[in-house]
Amino acid sequence: RVVTRGLIDATATRAMAAEVSGAFDVRLPQENPMASALSGGNLQKFVVGREISKRPRVFIVSQPTWGVDVGAALSIRTAMLELAAAGSAVVMISQDLEEILAISHRVAVLYDGALSEAMITADVTPERLGLLMGGSEMPAAKTAGAQA
Repeated sequence: RVVTRGLIDATATRAMAAEVSGAFDVRLPQENPMASALSGGNLQKFVVGREISKRPRVFIVSQPTWGVDVGAALSIRTAMLELAAAGSAVVMISQDLEEILAISHRVAVLYDGALSEAMITADVTPERLGLLMGGSEMPAAKTAGAQA
């Protein structure tokens, strides 16, 4: 939306940045700041918001709410759920079990290079996830293959 015939449209870029900043409550220290002027949490909100606003068909994100306040985390999670409801595939990689259980439809665990089968989140307990994260419930073939 901000590139026309290979050239960056500065007006469109500022408008898009203002839209994302408003939608994701990005606190700007000044008008039109450099990214380096933003705090870590505000930069995270902006980057996640910018990517979600593109309405990708597939959205892959790692630790989307790491380091942001509770309100920002709720905003980011809500935006990811809305993106999924609109038909996009959202793949979230997170260490936050509460976050995973709160917003995921399906969950899989990566342990030592092996990925567990995807499970319906409503059918999974935190204890089962913990066992998978420790490698104790991984099928022998997958675990052995990952260590080779």
